[in-house]
Amino acid sequence: MIQFHELRTGDYVLVEFDGKRTEGEVLGLNGADREVQVRTGDDQEFWYTPNDLYPIPLDEGQLTQFGFERQEMPDGKIKYLKGPFRILLSGKGNFSDFEMWYREDRRHITQPLAVHGLQNHFHGMTKIDLVREVQTH
Repeated sequence: MIQFHELRTGDYVLVEFDGKRTEGEVLGLNGADREVQVRTGDDQEFWYTPNDLYPIPLDEGQLTQFGFERQEMPDGKIKYLKGPFRILLSGKGNFSDFEMWYREDRRHITQPLAVHGLQNHFHGMTKIDLVREVQTH
């Protein structure tokens, strides 16, 4: 489950319907009814409650879809770059302890971060929406 207040239009989430989870993009938020409009890969749009929404785990594949470039550092750490935005993993593939920064705004993340969480940090730091360059549907 994802908390309603964590979501923004454009976020990517998993929706559960009839026991099956499908990836989708948030198209709208209805604060009065606390419902979220999501378009899934089959181009269908439905309204869901937060109980039907689940986070997409952040990993290298997800970063690649957003257009991040991988750079291996001499000390063995891995850095991901998208323009002036940076993500530096403390350990190989460790997406639960890393730093991200954009200009003077630097954040240390010490717990697993979902795709929608990255999108929200990215927007908060750059004022630009983080959208996929590689479509998955």
